[in-house]
Amino acid sequence: MNELREPVFPPLLKGYRLDGGARPFEAAVTGADAGHYSAGDLLWSSDPAHVRIALVLEPDVAPARGVEMLFLAMVATTDAIGALIPPEIALTYEWPAVLRANGARVGRARFAQAAETGEDGSPLWLVVGIELRLAHLDGTMEPGEMPHLTSLADEGGAELEHTLAIESLSRHMLTWIHSWDVDGFAPVLDNWLFRADGYKQEIVVPGPQGEQRGLFLGLDEAGGLLLKPAEGGPSVALPLGEHLAHLDRRDSEDPTLALHNTGTDQ
Repeated sequence: MNELREPVFPPLLKGYRLDGGARPFEAAVTGADAGHYSAGDLLWSSDPAHVRIALVLEPDVAPARGVEMLFLAMVATTDAIGALIPPEIALTYEWPAVLRANGARVGRARFAQAAETGEDGSPLWLVVGIELRLAHLDGTMEPGEMPHLTSLADEGGAELEHTLAIESLSRHMLTWIHSWDVDGFAPVLDNWLFRADGYKQEIVVPGPQGEQRGLFLGLDEAGGLLLKPAEGGPSVALPLGEHLAHLDRRDSEDPTLALHNTGTDQ
């Protein structure tokens, strides 16, 4: 890894460095809820093996629209990182919030928003987070031992510099937020679906009620996955919130994901 350089952020953002194994997303949620962080505060981890950032926002929208920021963050990430890595590395999404490189998990997006709303009905705060593995996976593992996991280094992006990635992410996040503010969610959705694994194909979606198989038709206005069941019948919308919670539980229970997402160099 290159020696860590402090990132330079756009004027609208204020950066907060977290050292050691601190997790920016969890810290941002706790801090925003306590009133310590506000719109434009960006927390980032100095761990050079990963890119981990969390951005606090206060958009003037109903809570139902707040989840659009989750998909915006994923689109901004693939734009930002895709411009810095070799073109043969294909960056895609697995609903609801997994980021993939050449078909294997390389990271994920995170989302939370306040339960309380202001006088205008918008959430008091919301936080989006991005987590990406930069460095090679643990060298003690045999090749192919965890084919569902990867890193940007393992896929050919070993030259990507940690600070440069964070700076690029911050700029692309602001660019997409401006686009969303002017043009709404449609451009975000179009770009997300363009990179969505399995779009318009039959997929299997793990969830709290077990696996569901069907044709991936798109997303509904709340970020739910529209699925036409393989066994027939009307299309259904798989709720985003339930599947994000299920993804969180899977991450906490799967030891390989715990290894993949460790807060220290491996």
